[in-house]
Amino acid sequence: MKKYTFLCLTVFLFIMLLAGCGGEKTVTSSSSEGNSSSNTLDEIKKRGVLVVGSSNDAPFAFIDKDTKQFSGIDAEIITEIAKRLGIPKVEMKEVKFENLLLELNNKNIDIVTDGMYVKPEREKIAKFTNIWYKEGEAIVVLKDSPIKGIEDLKDKVVGGQKGTAFLEFAQKLQKEGKIKEVKVFGSQAELLLAVNTNKIDACITDSAVAGYSITKDPSLNLKLVSPYKAQAAGNIAAAVRKEDKELLDVINKELDKLKEEGFVLKVLKKYGLNEDNAVPVEK
Repeated sequence: MKKYTFLCLTVFLFIMLLAGCGGEKTVTSSSSEGNSSSNTLDEIKKRGVLVVGSSNDAPFAFIDKDTKQFSGIDAEIITEIAKRLGIPKVEMKEVKFENLLLELNNKNIDIVTDGMYVKPEREKIAKFTNIWYKEGEAIVVLKDSPIKGIEDLKDKVVGGQKGTAFLEFAQKLQKEGKIKEVKVFGSQAELLLAVNTNKIDACITDSAVAGYSITKDPSLNLKLVSPYKAQAAGNIAAAVRKEDKELLDVINKELDKLKEEGFVLKVLKKYGLNEDNAVPVEK
């Protein structure tokens, strides 16, 4: 009887052990399926829409008031990349600039493309693509102006926009004796108009915004001094979540192709920038 009882107990324990092992396999399989379904690139391709975060900021990534289309430097680049990845639609979600990376990590958007400078503090919370282009200050002058660079501003009156880093840069140059006088203007429009009407000899301002304004307004007989190496330049790239390595890799691959084909430079020129803003393929 004892032998029989022992035998029954042994069989019971063996069955329970098998059941336990089977349960572990089920959990492992479920976890694997969860990891597979969380692939952002696959999810984007499945829904056919790439959701881009932007503060609706011209000329980087904005909804054009006339055409109602997603437009701008960053917009055209990411739209072309999406097209080449087989993603038929790019949709912009407007987010305040300071909240873009927060919305990215909350998974309310797939990617940030909004003229965002790559900075160490931002790299701590997001992963940036290869550099798309660089952008900083520009010297804006009349088209027939002899001014070719900072060295020609020593006896000139130069304008800057109130509250901008570019005004501070101009004032710094004045203190160094490289500019005769700096005049302050309340808006970008007033600043460019002052150059256009000869009230000042030049202005120092945001290259992308100035280039775009000149392109859009035929009454402005202005140009960006070129070649010119910005002294306060920043590198612009797109941002994705840190875990989205596959998405990052395919975007970088297509971006390099667009640079080699001249597509990125063509877009930069369309919005008033030039070769000074282009960044070659990273080796």
